[in-house]
Amino acid sequence: MWKNMGLTGKIIVAMVLGIILGLFLNYSGLNGEGSFVNTYITNGAFAIIGKLFVNSLKMLVVPLVLISLICGVCGIGDIRLLGRIGTKTFMIYMMTTALAIATAIGLGVLFGIGKGMNIESEATFEAASAPPLLDVFSNIIPSNPISAMANGDMLSIIFFAILIGISILMVGKPAKGLVQSLELINEVILKMVTIIMNLAPYGVFALLAKAMSELGFELILSLLSYMAVLVGSLVFHFFVTMMIVLKVSSGLSIKTFLAKMREVQIFAFSTSSSNATIPITLRTVTKRMGVNNSVASFTVPFGATINMDGTAIMQGTATIFIANIYGIDLGVTEYLTVILMSVLASVGTAGVPGVGLIMLSMVFAQVGLPIEGIGLILGVDRILDMLRTAVNVGGDAAVTAIVAKSEGKMDLALYNDPNAGAKDVFDGHIDEDNEREFSKVMNDGIMGSEYDDVDRRH
Repeated sequence: MWKNMGLTGKIIVAMVLGIILGLFLNYSGLNGEGSFVNTYITNGAFAIIGKLFVNSLKMLVVPLVLISLICGVCGIGDIRLLGRIGTKTFMIYMMTTALAIATAIGLGVLFGIGKGMNIESEATFEAASAPPLLDVFSNIIPSNPISAMANGDMLSIIFFAILIGISILMVGKPAKGLVQSLELINEVILKMVTIIMNLAPYGVFALLAKAMSELGFELILSLLSYMAVLVGSLVFHFFVTMMIVLKVSSGLSIKTFLAKMREVQIFAFSTSSSNATIPITLRTVTKRMGVNNSVASFTVPFGATINMDGTAIMQGTATIFIANIYGIDLGVTEYLTVILMSVLASVGTAGVPGVGLIMLSMVFAQVGLPIEGIGLILGVDRILDMLRTAVNVGGDAAVTAIVAKSEGKMDLALYNDPNAGAKDVFDGHIDEDNEREFSKVMNDGIMGSEYDDVDRRH
């Protein structure tokens, strides 16, 4: 039965089994500190398998973003069009982030979460310093591109890739061979993504089993109102706000979009990393949704870096929750400050580890809330971070589809085909069309004119 099941089905089964096993280990007490299960299974086998899976995805992020974005810029062909796409993408991301945190604040105030509660926690939180906004913008241009790639500085990598792409366009026809070689390398990297995706069920199972085994039921119950409003805000923002924005802005089918995003969001949920999910998101929007790589190669990594709708929702909900617990009244000015700070921080803390909590500490400091209050919600932040990431990558894909549709860079037939790209993306095999095209390129030589006829959708 397992062998005959598609990869999507395997991932869902693995996710459910991982959650059930993890909760059982926690509830039964088998995962107690120092126990055999805790030492050798949850923090042993599960931790190793999960880490290997996440690392295998992260391994491909930098080469995929670099090569794909260079190919994308060359595919656009018009530097002015690139500027228009970049501006449009940035404005939409900032707008959705503002809508996200406004939704969270609205629901938090409506339900009055945290009022009359007395929560004690031994957890402490020391706020890490976020880089000044000036440094963030000045570091967009890397002094050492190799160092930027090694450190995963996504904004610097994006800038360097765009600069290479523009330079290739300026060289013109003599660079045709280089472009074709880069496109072939891009296909090879995407095929590596497919290979790794076949290991996804095992990685997802291990990651979720470990996460759930460490989550205490008593902590969940004490923070139930906070979690309920946060999860409700995340669900409302993605399934209502973002889908309305998608439909109004592009006219695309919401049902089709959600169906094709399912696998991506499972990956995001299990890894809790937008960056680690970039290869899967990029593969899905290009192969399954028909978005031209010239758009997707820019909007997806850019979104994974600055689009933090889920994190913004957490900030809004946490601000209301902590303010009510400490009996601090926030006025309209403070709420507007939270919204503005969250939007700016989504750019200013881009690429910083633990970005959500760093942004939250900045917001707390700005509106006069005690930073140590973050320690009260640290215990459940792991599971909520998984949900936030799923919302973040969903927003990345939605904005990518909106921008591509507005620029005429989307194959609508491919988007509306429910089976488009499913085989190529998820079964790990090269389909016959791709195999013929690859052989033709290799036989004719990379400079052969026949390559111009290769369908770039594959």
